[in-house]
Amino acid sequence: MLAPGDLGWEAYPPEGWEEISVMDERNAPMRTYQVCSVMEANQNNWLRTALIPRSGARRIYVELKFTLRDCNSLPGVPGTCKETFNVYYHESDSAAPPLRHARESQYVKIDTIAADESFTQSDVGERVMKLNTEVRHISGLSKRGLYLAFQDLGACIALVSVRVFYKRCPLAVMNLARFPDTVTGGDQALVEVRGSCVDDAEELEAPRMFCSADGGWLVPIGRCVCRPGFEETDGQCQPCRPGFYKSSSMDAYCVKCPPHSYSHQDKASECICETGFYRAETDPRSMACTRPPSAPGNPISTVNETAVTLEWSPPRDTGGRGDVTYSVHCKKCSGTVREVGERCVPCGSSAHFSPRQFGLAHPRVQITELQPRTNYTFSIEAVNGVSDLRPSPRHLVNVNITTSQTVSVIVKERRSRDSITLAWQGPEPSDGAVLEYEVTYYEKNQRDQNYTVLKTKSNIMTVEGLKPGTVYVFRIRARTDGSYGNYGGEIELETSHEDMLAMGDPNQQTILAVSIAAGVVFLILLVACFVISGRHCGYIKAKQDPEDEKMQLQHGRVQLPGTRTYIHPHTYEDPNQAVRDFAKEIEVSNIRIERVIGAGEFGEVCSGRLRLPSKREIHVAIKSLKAGYTEQQRRDFLSEASIMGQFDHPNIIRLEGVVTRCKPVMIITEYMENGSLDTFLKKRDGQFAVIQLVGMLRGIAAGMQYLSEMNYVHRDLAARNILVNGNLVCKVSDFGLSRVLEDDPDAVYTTRGGKIPIRWTAPEAIAYRKFTSASDVWSYGIVMWEVISYGERPYWEMSNQDVIKAIDEGYRLPPPMDCPVVLHQLMLDCWEKNRSDRPKFGQIVNTLDQLICNPSSLKQLANNTVWEDQASPEPVCSTVADWLESIKMGQYKEHFSTAGYVTLDSVLYISTSWGIWEWCWRAIRRKSSHVFRACRCSSNRGPTSRYKV
Repeated sequence: MLAPGDLGWEAYPPEGWEEISVMDERNAPMRTYQVCSVMEANQNNWLRTALIPRSGARRIYVELKFTLRDCNSLPGVPGTCKETFNVYYHESDSAAPPLRHARESQYVKIDTIAADESFTQSDVGERVMKLNTEVRHISGLSKRGLYLAFQDLGACIALVSVRVFYKRCPLAVMNLARFPDTVTGGDQALVEVRGSCVDDAEELEAPRMFCSADGGWLVPIGRCVCRPGFEETDGQCQPCRPGFYKSSSMDAYCVKCPPHSYSHQDKASECICETGFYRAETDPRSMACTRPPSAPGNPISTVNETAVTLEWSPPRDTGGRGDVTYSVHCKKCSGTVREVGERCVPCGSSAHFSPRQFGLAHPRVQITELQPRTNYTFSIEAVNGVSDLRPSPRHLVNVNITTSQTVSVIVKERRSRDSITLAWQGPEPSDGAVLEYEVTYYEKNQRDQNYTVLKTKSNIMTVEGLKPGTVYVFRIRARTDGSYGNYGGEIELETSHEDMLAMGDPNQQTILAVSIAAGVVFLILLVACFVISGRHCGYIKAKQDPEDEKMQLQHGRVQLPGTRTYIHPHTYEDPNQAVRDFAKEIEVSNIRIERVIGAGEFGEVCSGRLRLPSKREIHVAIKSLKAGYTEQQRRDFLSEASIMGQFDHPNIIRLEGVVTRCKPVMIITEYMENGSLDTFLKKRDGQFAVIQLVGMLRGIAAGMQYLSEMNYVHRDLAARNILVNGNLVCKVSDFGLSRVLEDDPDAVYTTRGGKIPIRWTAPEAIAYRKFTSASDVWSYGIVMWEVISYGERPYWEMSNQDVIKAIDEGYRLPPPMDCPVVLHQLMLDCWEKNRSDRPKFGQIVNTLDQLICNPSSLKQLANNTVWEDQASPEPVCSTVADWLESIKMGQYKEHFSTAGYVTLDSVLYISTSWGIWEWCWRAIRRKSSHVFRACRCSSNRGPTSRYKV
């Protein structure tokens, strides 16, 4: 409306709204619509804009700037003068009929607009423009456009400016994904937007973000990564410079080419090896280019008959690699003397290499089963991972040897009960004179355990001392001038099957009888020992099962099976290891975010769905870590998951898992429909039976019993940290004390050791920071009070310093209204000053179980019992004046007397409007027992109406 000229809006009737030009405060011309028909009654003046395109927005905002005349400043104006006007809208896909034919029922009212500041005649003389600004919104739009209409019913008003706008999430680049300019959804709806990767980037996981109703981007999911040859710089993918490369999209940055390689152009995904250097297929692209090794050195051969042992030293140049192995190539040559043109052929399978022929890890090999008196050439080669890539000839070192002769042996034999006689034929005379023969034998299948070697110069031998009916293996070889020859092959012979004892020999019979008797006695003793030891072992097993003896070593602690002990994540050198140990990693693709339900210190809290393979979809809560976090914030955020993941109890919030491999980092827990316990109870004040409240308390106590048995101290047990599901099951949550306290500054008190929640904390924890399960019991007593009082604030509006002082002087919270005596007594037990006098959580669970089984015990209410002073009693005052003097309020004697309150009984019915609660609390802090009785108020008004002291 700032541009001069006709605006083209439609007014009806024509004498109502009028388009005029005026001067603003800077003497610049501007067009306005004005109406000031205040002298006539029954005004109904309409002004309508042209069609305003919706441009895809479902929710638009209308900003009005206007001035309005104060009716009191208009002399002689009848009582019909108005100081408001109405704003309407009409949706349409086409042009609307003329305003004179329109009906008011066709328009939807936005609001009645009133001015915060109106002007008078004096303001006009002084040219003071009291401009009002109002903003309204319209939701649920679906048609092509809309009309705005302004209705005047008798006001003196000027429309200075009308601005129509909608909110959008601006174009953004997040995680290398570009998210387009997006119009927000209506009301609280989130608009899921699929991002597209920036140039030279590819999807690692489909990028998504949510556009909130207020035009902000929330919860980025998925990301893009730069393609090979490109690196991320300022949210864009830039090509690698010459001399640099990036081989994988999972790498963050381009790196310099490894040694013996280069890249002359940009966008390199790998570097090319220099001449003479190579890279194997299995080598990572970041590995330096290497070359084949040089030949092995200093070969040494040892010949023993037809066996050869070869040894050598490693190559001087390994080619820059550590995977050097050795191969031995064998050739057999004809003739006894090597000559030029001698024919050599591969040895084939006739030679046996130990441990192997190719791929030797150590520079040593033994070759056996060679032919006697034969020339062999062995070529030793050092190889590595790139040897096969070299086109030039290989570097070999050769070893030439000649094996010695072998004696052929033909065996003849004669067997008896305990001996075998062998006869054989010697080798051919041309092989040389035989110096001796060597006979080796052993029992079959016992070669590696025991064998015997005999030597003789004759070609016949009788081997005695053998076992009857036993198979023996014999081998024979001859030693000539050269050396020992090969064995002539293995020969299996069996001794005769005659009885071991001569039964006709009396001495032998006696020996046999004695042996049998001794055997029978030994067998009897063996059976008896077995029975006795079996019974004994059974007794031992019954007393001590082997499973009970197993110990579990977990992070430096020894644990018995069936028991668990809490392990603080800070005891890990690497906090990320604690997350891996106790929290399951969840793929972000399995999570579907539905809506934002809150926000915390670290980021948004959403509800959504989690679907895991082969499991049904479940409703979950999702805490996300906001962008721009520090490493310390990330550790603190995941610390709660490391703690929560160690717990498994129906009354402890269940951790489903975490998302740490992509951004944002998330903690996934079960979804609790009814939220925190304190808020839940405040909304349902008085709607539950006492037995239902006791059931809730029992669940909280069971969860705390589990934590105490795990040696975990919560330190911030309060109703705000208890979550409630749809079945009214209460679960202990929020295992990050410092973060909770920072969100609720009224609940904390600063000491040299940090912040603690004063109203829920035991005295020793406040004074000495002694946090134990006993201090959690104190906090549990406060939670009991919160539950029975339906979420009232403990100690009401007393300051933290007053709370500390009152507790130290012996004051304890009074029973809430309709609180059973047994429950308030349990609270008082939890608030014992000496922590050793407080009950254990197991005892609390048992007490609550008994109350649930016996509901009649909950009928006697503490409000029907006079609650005496918990400290030492003082002399009871007999008059109101004495009472007022005792509580330092003597100046109010005349007020009480004038109002008719002259006896202590009459004070019992005093109204809270007199401020009696202020006096009561002052008296409570001074521990006046008669004042406690006098302060039993009967009023049903005010924040303390639920409590009777």
